This record gives sequence, structure tokens and C-alpha cells, in this order.
Amino acid sequence: MNEPTCPPPVAVPRTPRTALPPGACDAHCHIFGPTSTFPYAPERTFTPPEAPRERLEELHRLLGLERAVIVQSACHGTDHSALLDALERGGGRYRGVAIVTSSTPPAEVRRLHEAGVRGARLHFTPHLGSAPSEEEIRAVVGLVRPYGWHIALHVQGTGIADHEALVRSIPLPVVIDHMARVDLRDGLESPAVHALRRLLETGRVWVKVSGADRLAVSPPPMDDSAALARLLVADAPERTVWGTDFPHPNTHGFMPDDGDLTDLLPDIAPGTEGLRRLLVDNPVRCFGFAPVPPVPSAPPE
Repeated sequence: MNEPTCPPPVAVPRTPRTALPPGACDAHCHIFGPTSTFPYAPERTFTPPEAPRERLEELHRLLGLERAVIVQSACHGTDHSALLDALERGGGRYRGVAIVTSSTPPAEVRRLHEAGVRGARLHFTPHLGSAPSEEEIRAVVGLVRPYGWHIALHVQGTGIADHEALVRSIPLPVVIDHMARVDLRDGLESPAVHALRRLLETGRVWVKVSGADRLAVSPPPMDDSAALARLLVADAPERTVWGTDFPHPNTHGFMPDDGDLTDLLPDIAPGTEGLRRLLVDNPVRCFGFAPVPPVPSAPPE
């Protein structure tokens, strides 16, 4: 049995100063367990502390988030029981991103879609196992293409530059997780950042401006990663979304407070309209949520 590779999330995050708009969405979060009901996969590469759906709901109430995209974790493998349970209990408030392989039966993909899954995640990060082959990627794309899912890409370091041609070849929308986890020690003019920005220019690539804590060179200050997020939002204001990454799996050393991450948002997407676009309108288009009516303007006095 693997031992936990990261500490548990901050027990009681501080209440953020930032008020989020109605319908705000956490576009990247996870649930782990409880293992008594939803056991971890025997072949997992890490064993996180439990973070069941109830803890995620508590966090969202504190932060003012009304919707969420729950991303299947590698520690649960291809057993989506915990995700499906959350989607059923969410009453339309949740969407999901699944782990699909060439061995996934088409009937299972259909079941996941009907439950609210809208994407399949591919890992190119060594700590989560071997990267998929081109043949495996083609098989996954073939399975999910009839449902219009996106492909979620999890890369790090120079990965986004290394796989730029692959991203361009995928005939579906692609969502890049965590700003491609580029190495900010190389600055904002690195080949990886340029590759990410070029991909955004294609008009069919999205990016999650999440993971500021992971990218920051010397946290707790996250000014450098917030600057990258702000740059990406300016590049593609209609194709950026944000998430907490709760409960921050495989985090080493610095465990962020989700209140602090939330308070980066006005710097990342300035202005009321920018915040609504990032947290409300873009998730509607990317993940298929029901539209959120705009808040009526106050009548003049």
C-alpha cells in the first residue's frame, strides 16, 4: 500500500475577500473516497488523504462557488463510482472529466456522458504513470468524439512544447490543465509559454488558469504565476476557465489556502465582466452547463 504523498488540504480555508458572481464555477477539483465506499485503485501511483464530496461542498459554500467540474483522479483509476455518485447528487451543478482508455467499452462512455461527463483526461506527467501512445490517444478520441467531449491534457515542464504537434492534431477541443505547469523559473518568454500561447491562437484550445500554487517559484507569493494567468486570460478571454484544484493532490512543501487562491482572481481577470466571463460564461460553453442569466442592473436613483 502506498503512503500519502502530500499533506491534507488546509482544514479551514479563510473566507476570501473576493465576492464571486452568481453561477461561479470551480472548473478543476477532485474528490477522493471515502475509501470505505469508493476504494482507491490497486495500481495507483499515489495515495492521497481522503477528500470526499462533502468536504468539496463545504469549500464551495465558503468560497461562493455554485458549480464545479470534478476531474477523475488517477488514484481512482478508471473506476468512476465516486465521480458518478457526485454527479447524481449534484442535480446539474456538476460536470465531470473521466479517465478513458482504449479498453473502455463504448457503453461505459455513453453512461458517463449521460451522467454529466464532458471530457477525457490524458496524463503526460511521469508521477502518474506512462504517457499514452499515439495509438491509445486515437482510440480515446474515437470513443468520445461522438459525444463532443474535450480532451483534457495534463503536462508539465516543457511538455506543452514537446507535444504541440499532438495537440494540433487532436480533432476535438483541447483543455490544457494548470497553465501546462510550465517552469516559471524560465520566465514568461520560455519556449513552453510561447507554445501554450500559440495553441491558444488556434481558437479550439482552452486553458485552465488553475494551479497558481504549483507554478509559483517561491510561494507563498504567487505573483509570478498570477502574471502568467493574467497573460493567458488576455490572450484568450473566451477560452479560459479557473479552478481550485482542491484538494491539491501531489503537492509538496507548500499547501495553498483556497481563500488565497480565490483572492488572486481580480488580478487574473480584472473587472466585473472579466470575472463573470472566466467563472460563469466560459464554463457554460466549455462544459455544457445551463446558462446563467445576467444579474439585473440596479435602477438609477
